[in-house]
Amino acid sequence: MSARGYDVIVVGSRVAGAATAMLLGRRGLRVLAVDRARFPSDTLSTHQVQVPGVARLHRWGLLDRLAAAGTPPARDIRLDTGGVVLAGRYPAHEGADALYSPRRTLLDALLVDAAREAGVEVREGFDVDELVRDRDRVVGVRGRQRGGGPVTESAWLVVGADGKRSMVAAAVRAPAYRERPASTFACYTYWSGVAVAGGEFYQRPGRTVAVFPTNDGLTIAYVAGRAADFPAFRADVEGQYLSTLDGCGDLGARVRAGERAERFRLTPDVPNAFRVPHGPGWALVGDAGLVMDPITGQGIGNAFRDAELLVDAVVTAVEGGGRPDAALAGYRARRDAAAGPMYDLTLDLASFRPTRAVDRALFAALKDRPAAVDQFLGVLSGAIPMSRFRAPGNLLNLLGPRALIRVAAADLLNR
Repeated sequence: MSARGYDVIVVGSRVAGAATAMLLGRRGLRVLAVDRARFPSDTLSTHQVQVPGVARLHRWGLLDRLAAAGTPPARDIRLDTGGVVLAGRYPAHEGADALYSPRRTLLDALLVDAAREAGVEVREGFDVDELVRDRDRVVGVRGRQRGGGPVTESAWLVVGADGKRSMVAAAVRAPAYRERPASTFACYTYWSGVAVAGGEFYQRPGRTVAVFPTNDGLTIAYVAGRAADFPAFRADVEGQYLSTLDGCGDLGARVRAGERAERFRLTPDVPNAFRVPHGPGWALVGDAGLVMDPITGQGIGNAFRDAELLVDAVVTAVEGGGRPDAALAGYRARRDAAAGPMYDLTLDLASFRPTRAVDRALFAALKDRPAAVDQFLGVLSGAIPMSRFRAPGNLLNLLGPRALIRVAAADLLNR
């Protein structure tokens, strides 16, 4: 296969692309990974690597590096719904029991280094201008190193890992489905002198706030709000942001006692869509193939999961000696099955609908059940499916018959 140049070219080398390239390299394929950026460099992000994503970093042998670079784990979690406060810990999942919120300047560079160690050729500062085709099949890319002349590289498969505005996806006209318009905006910055013992979540009318420790002794405080409120928020970012934190218990006072370390990051560009993730000679991974509102902080974990799924499909095709099309159809099916429930939960949370009676009853029942709180946090992390958590038998075990009757009654009244 390498007579055609490379087995795989990966366009985009941040979390999805670098992870995909690294795993392909470890499986013995000849891989070229390119990115217009140079590393380390920053990008908009929720930062959160949920517990399943942390488990993958552990399995890949990279979690110790992330921790050694000063990335603090968040095990103790506090969820303030405005009516009930739940406190607990993430349940252990495949060797991981904490959420990490690394700076992207650190995480992306760490993954790029790991890809190089796996034998991947990584070209930073490389702009891809177009895909190369042989009739209807993608067979390579044409681009240029910054400041250099045009270069054409060929491959058996080209992977688009170039984000939600993917050039690869646009070039192959990958169809979108289950698409929903953006319903929120996101704003965050970093604070020094704001100590947090773990992670904090706050749900307020029209707002969700997440606070977590990150690198260099900083704390990231992230605000999500209704898309309709974006113009007013943008007109006074600092005032609106701090006013939101002031409505979250003592969080506003704690943040005001600290010092803002960097500028505000603000964006309304938070689409929701699946894309068909493969076609003749091409595939998509990460936000290029599946993007959802960042309110649940699933993007990095989704990228890691889909990198593993895609690599398994590609290697299956390589070992079978054929084209990847059939194997990639399985990749799409497994990705959609894994992502679908969290996608639905994310859209629900991003709608900022009024809290339903069933939710209020459930939170009230959870409050004095530590094991149940831990399992619910596992649902929010993506480690435990909501369907399993809300199964009648599980709720009976966690909450007891009286609380289960209250939840069931509230559910019936809500219909």
